[in-house]
Amino acid sequence: MTRRPAIRRTRAHRIMRAALVLICALVVSCVGTAVWADSELKREVDLGKVEDRPANGEGTNYLIVGSDSREGLSEQDKEDLTTGSAEGRRTDSMMLLHTGRNGTTMMSLPRDSWVTIPSHTRPETGKRPGAAQDKLNAAFSLGGPELLVRTIEFNTGLKIHHYAEIGFAGFVDIVDAVDGVEICLDRDIRDKKSGADLRKGCQSLDGTQALAFVRQRHQEAQGDLGRSKNQQKFLSALAEQAAAVGTVLNPAKLYPAVRAGLDALIVDKDLGLRDLTSMFLALKQVTGSNGRQITVPVADSDFSTSKGSTVRWDASRAKKVFEELKRDQPVSSEPNG
Repeated sequence: MTRRPAIRRTRAHRIMRAALVLICALVVSCVGTAVWADSELKREVDLGKVEDRPANGEGTNYLIVGSDSREGLSEQDKEDLTTGSAEGRRTDSMMLLHTGRNGTTMMSLPRDSWVTIPSHTRPETGKRPGAAQDKLNAAFSLGGPELLVRTIEFNTGLKIHHYAEIGFAGFVDIVDAVDGVEICLDRDIRDKKSGADLRKGCQSLDGTQALAFVRQRHQEAQGDLGRSKNQQKFLSALAEQAAAVGTVLNPAKLYPAVRAGLDALIVDKDLGLRDLTSMFLALKQVTGSNGRQITVPVADSDFSTSKGSTVRWDASRAKKVFEELKRDQPVSSEPNG
């Protein structure tokens, strides 16, 4: 596949978390670079505005979010990336990364999760609707990152300490900046809606191919749950590639990667480079002996509601996992692998 020209950086999307990996590379370069990078971070999310927050708990929780914002993409880019032309900024990829004394857990929260969106003030109207059941990704559409954080905290009891978000263009540029990411597939994947056309076996995906891979779900037997697992798998591979000596010690690769990450990433106002470094280390640990990749326990992945098909959490098993994370205990259950 011919690599497309570099596209303008943007905000937010489902592979989101990838950006953080690149930024931490700058932490091991030099102090001057770190100072510059810290000043370039887009600290646009104010977690101080989130209402009725739960207690801190033990350990640290990062919410890593991807949105489908097309901002920064030309019409040709949209065609090349098979993104469509939807306006606005929505999210359908969310992962909660917990790190503490008992290791690291990355938990996917399906976008179609059937949850309670708590009472909130609509930013565009000032009106305050009451609590209502809806899909998790509706929280982002209704009240942006702050309402999404509040909704996740309300439904899990876990306090979100930091927030990071990335979009389509930024994700593509990050993968291209590290010269692609090695991934191994157990079957061919072809999906017209995402543009995925990949063969079974190990291969290096460029940015365009990687975006198609993490977006596709129609070829997955578990639909959105299957896509979440693919996203976790790709993120782990990206973390390894970004941390490789060939990337970290090579300025020709390091600086474009850092630049791409900085341009793509939106974070909360209190997040600094030390927090990004901690997040990066946690991402690396996820696939190790002291880490786990899970999906929130699910009782029904095709639960019929007034909003269409949704994902219904297994209340008792999910509560157990949330309590274990809040207490920074090892996750003992087997929530959907």
